[in-house]
Amino acid sequence: MASNAFLGVFAKSPIKPIEEHIKIVHQASALLTSFFEHAFNKEWEQASEIRINIRDLERKADVLKRDIRLQLPRGLFLPVERTDLLELITQQDKIANKAKDIAGRVLGREMEIPEQIQADFITYLNRCIDATKQASKAINELDELLETGFRGREVTLVENMLEELDAIERDTDEMQITLRRQLREIENELNPIDVMFLYKILEWVGDLADIAERVGSRLELMLAR
Repeated sequence: MASNAFLGVFAKSPIKPIEEHIKIVHQASALLTSFFEHAFNKEWEQASEIRINIRDLERKADVLKRDIRLQLPRGLFLPVERTDLLELITQQDKIANKAKDIAGRVLGREMEIPEQIQADFITYLNRCIDATKQASKAINELDELLETGFRGREVTLVENMLEELDAIERDTDEMQITLRRQLREIENELNPIDVMFLYKILEWVGDLADIAERVGSRLELMLAR
């Protein structure tokens, strides 16, 4: 019955499940803000509850990804290749995977983000989440792109969205450099192993924006073709 319902969605639009998928993975990344706010306060029980929510969204995205791979019809009469859509869903899925990894690592070690960098860290995190949100906005224009045959003003609208996504990703690169510098200034005051993991968390948070930018790049390739 569920499979029939899923096929029914494809009958209406082969793009809708892909748009739904990006919404789910963005939701997973967005939960990291409240997760880290609890981590700052060493509220590990509350942080654990949010990690479970992130994990559940990641699993939901995985199920939808598999359904799309199995059910996406072959020989679609679309102005995009089936392989392009499958690659797009693969990149999207990595956002939720990364959010789950970040929450799991921080919670598993009960990592403390040094108070000296917490304000800048949360700004950096939220800017990376801005990138996943922008990617979601762009992907949710796929139906309209399909209707217009990937031509006209809709293409210009999406290209502008992707330019904004690139700008956000560049912002996160600069923010990460600043945070690394701040962490280096205080690392002698911290446990060396904790410092090593803190650098890794900074990198993984930045990966959210990098992956979102790669989602945008896949969409940009579709526009170019």
